[in-house]
Amino acid sequence: MRWTSILLPALMIALQGAGQSLPDTAAALTNNAAVYQLVISQNGQIIFNHTYNGQRPDTLHNSQSLTKSILSILIGIAIDKGDIASVDQEIGAWFPELAKDPDSRKQHITLHQIMDQASGLWHENLEGGLGEYLSQPAPSQYVLAQPLVSAPGAVFHYNNAATHLLSVILTRATHMPTAVFAQRFLFNKLGVQQVDWKKMNDGYDDGAGLHSVYLSTTAINKIGNLLLQEGRYNGQTVVSGKWVRMLLQPPLTRATNWGFDGSQYALCWYHVRYENQPVTYGMGWGGQYMIIIPHFKAVIAIHERVNDATAVRQALYFEKEIFPLLWRYLQTKDKMAAGH
Repeated sequence: MRWTSILLPALMIALQGAGQSLPDTAAALTNNAAVYQLVISQNGQIIFNHTYNGQRPDTLHNSQSLTKSILSILIGIAIDKGDIASVDQEIGAWFPELAKDPDSRKQHITLHQIMDQASGLWHENLEGGLGEYLSQPAPSQYVLAQPLVSAPGAVFHYNNAATHLLSVILTRATHMPTAVFAQRFLFNKLGVQQVDWKKMNDGYDDGAGLHSVYLSTTAINKIGNLLLQEGRYNGQTVVSGKWVRMLLQPPLTRATNWGFDGSQYALCWYHVRYENQPVTYGMGWGGQYMIIIPHFKAVIAIHERVNDATAVRQALYFEKEIFPLLWRYLQTKDKMAAGH
């Protein structure tokens, strides 16, 4: 839903006066071959929904590492249901073979440490790399069999290979595939019916975003709104407010050198203060974002083209050029609503 004809001229003048333009006319978006769809909501209502470069509103997009952020919500639902004891449960409960591993530390790695990217497990940046990992017939077992690269909990290192274990754990804990659990207890509650969740070679639905879950940009926005509304959607509790608060205000964060400047990571989400306001966001390779802005009661979801050659540049361009435009859009709209 776009602004009303009454507000539109005043907002156009305000934004142009600040050196900005409306998102649907901004060159940073309209002349950008990488952007597929942008959906902005405020107070639970969509205020901007636009497709670019020939995309359709219902297209399912490669969400890359937003897959991790969605997994974090599913883990919380499983904890709410009692299928998982807590985020501090040790992975030996689901991988009993670790009791026979020469390194006894492995079985005591916690869900929390995996979700914080601090498990100490083998990661795909080591010798052999991503190609070797993806070619394994049993990638989850491969990761667990390799020597630890650091003490669990000690070192932050972004680890797709370890994060996939979250899907394996969720499947074993709930006795249903991750995609089935997600459809029943998350997507159906949000009215999201079109989902394509890719599998890894071990037969488990991808938990890291290497093959990814494919969703519409509108669906990503709904997921962000679920967290903004403390786990409730259309008056129904989907995931407990306690878990949502832990995701949005985690007890422990770890600094990253990517994403928005000054970002911290915890439980599959990034956190930053932007113009002195707290912002929580999920981020996927190539410029896929789910951004929660409590100050504006807003959620921004965007999908972009997945292209390894331009992925880093696309993400930086979004953070430095597009997001400031969207922030001003929300800021000006907020001021207008307040009568300033």
